Amino acid sequence: MDLQTINQELNKRFAEPLPEFYKRRIVIWYDEEGEFLDQIDNLDLLNAKVLRLTENNNFVIKKTIAVDEPTQNFLIYNSMNYEKPDDNWLLDVELYSEEFRADLIAIWMDEMGIPSSVALRNQVKKYRKFLNAKSRRDEVVKLADSLDSPTKLQLAVMAAIGESQRTDPISIIKSVLKEGLNSADNYLYQEFVKYEASDLFWGMVSQITGYNDVDHSLGKLAAHIILTAGSRTLPDSVFDGLSDFMTENPQLQAYCSDLISDWIHSDDVYLYVSIAEVVEEEMHLEKRLSKQSADVLADTEILPCLNRIILSKIMTDISNEIVSSESIFTIAEKRRAMVWFDEYKDYYTGIVALAKMNEFYKENAAGFHIVGAKKIWDAYTKEYYKMDTYYREFHMSYENSKKTYGGNLQDLFTAVCDKVERLYTNWYLDGLGHNWSEEVAADLEKKGFIEGIERQENFYDRKIKNADNRVYVIISDALRYEVAVSLSEEISRDMRGKVNLSSMQGIFPTITKFGMAALLPHREISVELKNDQLKVLNDGQSTDSTYREKLLQKVNSESIVLKATDLVAMKRSERSNLVKGKEVVYIYHDTIDKTSHTSEEKVFNACTETIDEIKNLVKIIVNDFSGVNIMITSDHGFLYTYSPLTEESKTDKSDFAHRIIEYDRRFAILAKGEDPDFLLPVNLLSGRTDYAGYAPRGSIRIKTSAGSGMNFVHGGISLQEMCVPLIEYKHLRNSSKEYQRNRDKYDTKPVEVNLLSANHKISNMIFSLNFYQKEAVGLNREKCIYNAYFVDATGKKVSDVQKIIADKTTEDVQARTFRCNFSLKSQAYDSKEIYYLIIEKEDSTDLPERIEFQIDIAFAADDFGFFG
Repeated sequence: MDLQTINQELNKRFAEPLPEFYKRRIVIWYDEEGEFLDQIDNLDLLNAKVLRLTENNNFVIKKTIAVDEPTQNFLIYNSMNYEKPDDNWLLDVELYSEEFRADLIAIWMDEMGIPSSVALRNQVKKYRKFLNAKSRRDEVVKLADSLDSPTKLQLAVMAAIGESQRTDPISIIKSVLKEGLNSADNYLYQEFVKYEASDLFWGMVSQITGYNDVDHSLGKLAAHIILTAGSRTLPDSVFDGLSDFMTENPQLQAYCSDLISDWIHSDDVYLYVSIAEVVEEEMHLEKRLSKQSADVLADTEILPCLNRIILSKIMTDISNEIVSSESIFTIAEKRRAMVWFDEYKDYYTGIVALAKMNEFYKENAAGFHIVGAKKIWDAYTKEYYKMDTYYREFHMSYENSKKTYGGNLQDLFTAVCDKVERLYTNWYLDGLGHNWSEEVAADLEKKGFIEGIERQENFYDRKIKNADNRVYVIISDALRYEVAVSLSEEISRDMRGKVNLSSMQGIFPTITKFGMAALLPHREISVELKNDQLKVLNDGQSTDSTYREKLLQKVNSESIVLKATDLVAMKRSERSNLVKGKEVVYIYHDTIDKTSHTSEEKVFNACTETIDEIKNLVKIIVNDFSGVNIMITSDHGFLYTYSPLTEESKTDKSDFAHRIIEYDRRFAILAKGEDPDFLLPVNLLSGRTDYAGYAPRGSIRIKTSAGSGMNFVHGGISLQEMCVPLIEYKHLRNSSKEYQRNRDKYDTKPVEVNLLSANHKISNMIFSLNFYQKEAVGLNREKCIYNAYFVDATGKKVSDVQKIIADKTTEDVQARTFRCNFSLKSQAYDSKEIYYLIIEKEDSTDLPERIEFQIDIAFAADDFGFFG
């Protein structure tokens, strides 16, 4: 700024109206560098006198101002630098005078809205190399809420150099580390060097993390932060010999933990992974961590290698039979709310399914010795079917796990699979199958069906013939009972209405052409051998797919048969026209059985697809057809075992080959003759035929000429094949009285999560709270994900965020509890202030729950100080 401009600015200043109660204006021109010392006498002020302050005239100037001319305006030119405040005779005058500066630094400070003070001026001067570009000054201003302290200015400068979007130290350090651990190649770090701010950066690093290494290595800094953060939740023994890479200061540990937590829950977590993997390798962390138990490691999420280690240890312990189901449940529950879980989801869900199988085994360790077929049937439909579900859940996970490279984990998972196979096949299927075969043998040989259990053959007469309203029947090929349980639960949650699940015994043999015939109207089912093909007839008429509509229309002319695939592919108007005026609509669906013909190992995935597809069909019926009465059933179930069958699991057809009319892996229809010793006789169609029926006991397969496809089978008399589900869904319209009276009962709502812990006072930086899921998932209660965290009175987060996945289906309240470990951010807390625990639904606009808490921590860290 030239002298002429300065003169104009000062005259303008002295011409302004005086503040209230002021009788004159005193302006002190600070020029510590003495840039205008030789020009001060050339000033021409219109309404003020100029006084020049020297080392020897302090008293004279003060006397002039205070005594000689008490109403005169003055400009006091001050080029002095006082070492001590006591040396400044005009200190009291400065308090009520105005400040003026005419150097470049002052101009920048005024432009940036930085208050005039020696400390702030020194900081602007120190980083003038960076601030000499207006675009960079604008960026500093944009980043900061205010620049009224040296610390705020320093943070804003570092944030601008480090291209951080926030001015907090954690964001700045993270921004630099993201560009790599080699300082020479890290362009952001080189920007700090270029603008002479590297000492400022390392000063901040030292203060916030405790890293004080004179080498100033970004690699060592990353190791220091990660190891320090890990030391909060991992045993000290993990870090033996690594004390030089860590700090024991609890406050600095909290800062390091905050940094890692912030990073791993951000969109650029992949950059953290690459850095953390370098640290893991250089510090041999996998070897160190592998010496710990899975339970000890379960609460830590900062290291990408942890899931591999935890899963390796659990799966090894499973093989050695030294891990409890409860431990698996607890660890999996903790890990699924943490980062990187999705990469290992299939392994975790698989071992959880095994743990459920083990619990089932413990509850039924004595084996299956129920007397009475009906009692076994009831036990299966109420409880035993769950083992089939757990087996399905495991193999869906196992199959999905093979889609990506799993290395050693995949080998260990295969060993777990072997254990699953032994438990399911050798204990469950063999034990239950033997009990069932023995109890039903007499009924099947004499009558061809089991007394006291609803029969598939009576379905039409019982459920369709006298229906009051239009009825829709979805028949899904090979939809077995345990899959239907899952389907009914999902319909209960997703749709509004009444859902009832029951069962029917499938007709023997439990194959498509017999099961489909049984579900159609008839007085009598018979068979006919035509061109070496056994045909199933209803009242003398073919029941092949092309004849089913005619059989329905023979009883009710307003009947129609549709294929699910065709229905879904149609336009809405086309669908509606098809069913207009119809009273009975049969919809045939085939995903499970169809999949089995091409890829047996994908059958369980096909079960999941079937559930989704049938739910979609139900929605089409309700929304496009205004359907109310919907039934879902099947022609038969199925048996499926993953592992190749041993020879002991097969039987040969040689003894009856000359009598075969039709046979497959699970049944034989023979010309009448002597009963084979190894097959169980079944009175085919209750004696209404010249042929004899036979089924292998248990889960034995009959060898066929095809030589393959032995794992997925049906046709026999096992519970899995014979137990045909029947889901009856009655949709409730908004206008129905039932719905209006019981809206809370039928409207689907997410389950609620409440705080269980009674103590609302926090006295540690790391602490635990218990929550509980208020209702079980099921019926009209659906799962929900909640986030829990703490905020101050202004709404600022003061803790990490804990995820609660509320999806428990058990009625046991104790089993619906969650224990969450919280970590407070390192800052000062006021015991007299109110803080709030926030419990909010993820991805929801609903108002969160706010619970008052007191935080009383004696040694919590203060705000960041001046970084020097």
